[in-house]
Amino acid sequence: MKYILIVLTIISFSQTSQGQLLTNKKQFTRQDSLRGSITPERAWWDLKYYDLEVRVIPEDKFIKGSNTITYEVLAPYQVMQIDLQEPMRILSVTQNNKELEVRQEGNAHFIQLVDQQMVGVTNTVKITFEGNPREARNAPWDGGFSWKKDANGKHFIATSNQGLGASVWWPNKDHMYQEVDGMTMSINVPAGLMNISNGRLIDTAIQADGSSTYTWEVKNPINNYGVNINIGDYVNFSEVYKGEKGALDMDYYVLRDNLEKAKTHFKDAPKMMKAFEHWFGPYPFYEDSYKLVEVPYLGMEHQSSITYGNKYVKGYLGSDLSGSGWGMKFDFIIIHESGHEWFANNITNKDIADMWIHESFTAYSESLFLDYYYGKKASSEYVIGTRRTIKNDRPIIGDYGVNHEGSGDMYYKGSNLLHTLRQIANDDEKWRQILRGLNKEFYHETVTTAQIENYISGQMEIDLDPVFDQYLRDIRIPKLEYSINRKTMQYRWADVVDGFEMPIQVLIDGEKTWITPSSKIQKIKLPSKDAEFDIVEDFYVDYKRKDALD
Repeated sequence: MKYILIVLTIISFSQTSQGQLLTNKKQFTRQDSLRGSITPERAWWDLKYYDLEVRVIPEDKFIKGSNTITYEVLAPYQVMQIDLQEPMRILSVTQNNKELEVRQEGNAHFIQLVDQQMVGVTNTVKITFEGNPREARNAPWDGGFSWKKDANGKHFIATSNQGLGASVWWPNKDHMYQEVDGMTMSINVPAGLMNISNGRLIDTAIQADGSSTYTWEVKNPINNYGVNINIGDYVNFSEVYKGEKGALDMDYYVLRDNLEKAKTHFKDAPKMMKAFEHWFGPYPFYEDSYKLVEVPYLGMEHQSSITYGNKYVKGYLGSDLSGSGWGMKFDFIIIHESGHEWFANNITNKDIADMWIHESFTAYSESLFLDYYYGKKASSEYVIGTRRTIKNDRPIIGDYGVNHEGSGDMYYKGSNLLHTLRQIANDDEKWRQILRGLNKEFYHETVTTAQIENYISGQMEIDLDPVFDQYLRDIRIPKLEYSINRKTMQYRWADVVDGFEMPIQVLIDGEKTWITPSSKIQKIKLPSKDAEFDIVEDFYVDYKRKDALD
């Protein structure tokens, strides 16, 4: 169906180093708005359950199946929005044995319901679909289906679709604000192959044509992009981890030829679990187990089904992103992607503009893994080293309502923000309890940036609004300007947002001293006219000595 393209102009602001406001006009389409906003056709119903059935035909790069959606009516309304991206096609939609009319507008499909939708009633709608789903161009960043083959010529297939959306291959309510309470996935694959998805395997059935159907059950809330299909000539090994909530099943699925090296290399997984339960609290999905699944791309944080493609080497494909040397002490994908089980899968952003909640905390988790096993110095050196990747090109928070994520600085600028907050807390146990508290307070919830900011500020008993504004919504790094005249040092913050008065530790003759600069000039007495001054490097700030402050 043809539709009129409506261009929405959203104006966002950033500041230059001189503090002047610049206007950046970004062009968004109606499709962006339909994908990224809570439309009236989404708002009236509460998602309860998916029963997803998919047949995968690798030779044709084709899939077909159905999704039965269970939902509760929150408000009277007769039109439901379901998302499925072209070239995938909806074949039919039925409710109570009645076929329903569907109006397509790009990737959004508006279903006209016949039966009256009564508030408080739970209903189901069944959608059948088929097509050749978008093939991933550069998974996982530019995702879709990865249709590959292993070294033995057998099919090796996986899905990845963060940002792009799960609707690239199956019909669903494709917005981050609401997670389904649970789901089953029945995936049919050719003979000789196995499918690994989220949750626990509850049934395997051999069909008349020799193909196999693997049925997986997820008992916890799950975000759409976390749902995945992984198909290959897999073999399995497992262990039981004694965690904070008891016995946790940890399963590993790897290509047949990689079994022995995986048994050695995947020892980082239980080490990760021990460190992250210490820092973040219990693993959030004991009921669904933990899995590490080999795939033909780098990896992704699919809930209870972490995908792995780091080639069985330490670091990030064998390199240290921090340049500190500490990044070679762990397999980046095992640690980083598993960290997302707490920040992304347990605590999930309502809007992808707030994706920093996923990536900043998880990038930070890399240093906490090091902290647990190698100490605070190693952790600090790693975090500080990652600053070399920061671009300060645009704000970390994106535009709301249009499926738009912020700068890639959400990883390591965000990580350094959190490391800075740890310094301000000045109490490592208190900081650990804040991280654990976040995962308890927002357990299995979708959240906004404001909720995270308010929680941390409340627990630290300090107004951190200007600090969050500075690092999340501005591209400038706070600069401590200072001058020394005999035994007096003057100092102030420059390149900062209004009200920025972040405390910082400095070194005076090697001794740590707290000061609380603002944009106004302040003074401090030095022990001598030759006193040496420096900042504590753990704070992500810049500094500059001047002849005089005016």
